[in-house]
Amino acid sequence: MSAAAAIGAVDAGTVVLAAGGTGGHVMPAQALAAELRRRGRKVAVMTDVRGERFRAGFGDVPFAVLPAGTFAGRGPMARVRAVRDILRGTWQARRLLKTWGAVAVVGFGGYPSLPPLLAALSRRVPTCLHEQNAVLGRVNRVLAPRLSALALSFPATRWVPKGDRARAVFTGNPVRPEIVAIAAKPYTPPGDDGLFRLLVLGGSLGAKVMSEVVPAALAMLPPALKSRLQVTQQAREDEAVTVAALYAREGIAAELAPFFPDVPERLDFAHLVIARAGASTVAELAAAGRPSILVPLPNAADDHQTVNAAALVEAGAAFAMAQPDFTPKELAKLVQRLALSPEKLVEAARAARAQARVDAAARLADLVEGLRPKRMMKHNSERVAA
Repeated sequence: MSAAAAIGAVDAGTVVLAAGGTGGHVMPAQALAAELRRRGRKVAVMTDVRGERFRAGFGDVPFAVLPAGTFAGRGPMARVRAVRDILRGTWQARRLLKTWGAVAVVGFGGYPSLPPLLAALSRRVPTCLHEQNAVLGRVNRVLAPRLSALALSFPATRWVPKGDRARAVFTGNPVRPEIVAIAAKPYTPPGDDGLFRLLVLGGSLGAKVMSEVVPAALAMLPPALKSRLQVTQQAREDEAVTVAALYAREGIAAELAPFFPDVPERLDFAHLVIARAGASTVAELAAAGRPSILVPLPNAADDHQTVNAAALVEAGAAFAMAQPDFTPKELAKLVQRLALSPEKLVEAARAARAQARVDAAARLADLVEGLRPKRMMKHNSERVAA
C-alpha cells in the first residue's frame, strides 16, 4: 500500500503515532491511540510493512505504510538502499503530516519511526519519543537530543544521554485496556488438587526454544502434577504438530497456536507464565499481576531483555533463566517447586502488580497533549531524577 493511498480525511489537530516492526513497539502505540481517542483527539498511524499486520488493533484511523530501512548487520549496498528508503519514507511522511494537520508525532523506537520523526523535525512539528525497554535503543539515542520530549518505561533506563536526563519523563509502558482490566482482579493460586494453568509465550513471532524446552520439561514432572496441567502455548506452525504429539503422549492438556488474539483473557486465567522478556510482555505481566519465568532473548540489542527482566526479578515478581540455563531439567525443577508452593506464586503476583504502571497510557497522553513547538508545557508526569 502506498502512503498516498493511505491518506484519510483527518482534520487539523492530529496526533501521529510512528511504530512498526514488532509487537513490542506497536502495542504501546495501540494503547496510546485508544487513550487519545477516548479523549476526543484525532489519531493517525505511520508504520512499515511489518507493522501492517497490527492495523486492526488501531481501529478506523488513517494508516500509512512507509518505506523504512535498517543499517544493522548489512553490507555496503544494503546500507545504500536503507538510506534511500529512509529518504523516501521521510519525504512521504512530510506530505502526510501536512495533509493530516499533525500537531505532534510520537515515535515508539526502531527504524520504522525514523522517517516520521525526521519529517516532523523538518516541519517543526512537536515530537515525543517513547522507549519501551530498560535500555535506550540505538535509533532513539541518536534522535533523543533533537526531540521535544523523551518518555521512559523504566525510571533507571540505561544509555539515556546525560544532557537529556533532566527532561526525560517516566511514564511507564502503556498496555492495552484489556490488560489494565485484569489489574482489578485478585490473583487466585492453584489449589492442591486443582488445575495448574500455564501460559507459554514466545514473543510476537514465537520462539523455537520454547517449543524445544517447555514440553520436554513438563514431561519430566510427576504424573500427579502432569494430570493437573492445562497448557496454552505459542508455537510456530512447523513446530506445533510435534509439540502437540508430545503433550498428548504425556497426557498433558494443551492448546497450541502461532498467535493468540485473546492473550489478555488467557493471561487473566494463567497461574504462571513462561515468556521472553520483551518490554510489552514485562509491562503486561506487571499490570496483570502474574508470576513468570522469563527467558531473555540472548541476541537482543544491548542485551535489553535481560535488563527488562531484572526489574521484575529484583522485585520478587519473576524468575529469570538465561537461555543457556533454560534446559528441560532445570525448568522442570522450577515449575515443580512453584506448583507445590502456591504461596510463592501469590507473593510473586503481588510483587508484579506493585511494579505496574496501569496509568501509563494516560501519563503518556498527558505528556503528548502538553507538547508545543521547541518546548514542553508543564504536566503531571514524574521527571526522572538526574
